[in-house]
Amino acid sequence: MITVMYYILAAAVAVLLMINFLRSKKWQDEILYLIVLLPFILRLLRLK
Repeated sequence: MITVMYYILAAAVAVLLMINFLRSKKWQDEILYLIVLLPFILRLLRLK
């Protein structure tokens, strides 16, 4: 149960980061969003 909630939370944060990535206009912010988004994507793929 806790594992499922953890993955749901990670997915929600990843979606929010992806939305911000798509809305950003500066390339510096886009790079920052990609760096922050990478661990969440790896967690969702269960690669830690």
